[in-house]
Amino acid sequence: MNQSPSSSLWSWLNRTVLGIALASLFSDWSHEIATAILPAFLGSLGAAAAWLGIIEGVSDGLSSFAKLGSGFYTDRLPRRKPIAFCGYLVTALATGAFSLATTAWHVLIARAAAWLGRGVRTPVRKALLAAAVDPSIYGRAFGFERAMDTLGAIVGPLTALGLLVALPGNYRTVFAVTILPGLVAAALIGLVVQEKKRAPVPHASFRERLGLLPTAYRRLLFAVGIFGAGAFAHTLLILLAAQRLTPSLGGAGAASAAVALYVLHNVFYAGFSYISGLLADRFPKDRLLAGGYALAALMALAIIFLPAGIGPLALVFILGGVQVAIEETLEDSFCAELVEPAQHGMAFGVLATVNGIGDFLSSAVVGLLWSGMGQVAAFGYSAVLFFLGAVLALRVRPSTSSSRPQSGKH
Repeated sequence: MNQSPSSSLWSWLNRTVLGIALASLFSDWSHEIATAILPAFLGSLGAAAAWLGIIEGVSDGLSSFAKLGSGFYTDRLPRRKPIAFCGYLVTALATGAFSLATTAWHVLIARAAAWLGRGVRTPVRKALLAAAVDPSIYGRAFGFERAMDTLGAIVGPLTALGLLVALPGNYRTVFAVTILPGLVAAALIGLVVQEKKRAPVPHASFRERLGLLPTAYRRLLFAVGIFGAGAFAHTLLILLAAQRLTPSLGGAGAASAAVALYVLHNVFYAGFSYISGLLADRFPKDRLLAGGYALAALMALAIIFLPAGIGPLALVFILGGVQVAIEETLEDSFCAELVEPAQHGMAFGVLATVNGIGDFLSSAVVGLLWSGMGQVAAFGYSAVLFFLGAVLALRVRPSTSSSRPQSGKH
């Protein structure tokens, strides 16, 4: 059989894909160490619980707007990689700066700077990744990067736990350690990733650039926005498990079981990211994305109707891990497919901002509904929006028949 180099089994794993994926792993490893101990560190500074919400809210808001600005700006540059390198470097140094904090204000400034770096680098990283492979293998490239990123989310908290066991209460040393994997991530971008030559887009206003994005991409944004309005942070699943298991396991046992279930969630998230990408290169992305959104609705319904217990909760966490793997891999690879490479920075920036706003609003709404009206109202709200997002995802079609890459199947 005739097979082009771009469709061979391992052609997607070039040095740029590998460099970006490993950078994602090491960077996530770094900031997940910090995230795991941040609440306890704030407590040691005498900060109230409200400070954590303020720090996360300000940081996420800055990150979302940075993604939008970075995506718009970097399409106008002949080289994107220096922006990505600076973003990784700022995140590494700012995260390590937690070790110098003596008040909650210091933590706020450091976390905001770290998340600003993350926001700047995100659309640039995705544009570099898309430029490194043939469109027929976008799915595998993005799926592999998501898998490595999630592996960092597994290793990071485990590293934090090990360091705290060896150095009980020594939060500053643990924060200082985060600089090492963070700097490795920046070095991988600077030394391993190769950027292809490209012509920058002509100068145009933000509104004009937004208007140039294709109709199919705007439909994707609409589906992502509706789905995102219900897509609560999966850390809420930890709270759910802890509450449901406390009567049978006690407070400490339920907390430990909830964390173990979240690790299970991340294992399936990492494992299915690449599988999702592999499927995305062989089947229509709109249907696969709709399937991922529908799986999220199934997860929400399982929360509502399944009884309390380790088994049913394990199913919920597994569904959550698989769903988010499909969602993130398909959204990114579909975005890359629908938009011309010259506009990838802008497209990824807008997509990331829509997701960021949705994450912030949905978690707040679900939390308020949960507190005020109960779990059925909270997760029922999410299920409705998940199903609606799935229906809207099925309406996303490339504007021409040639815009969907051929995957070599016959």
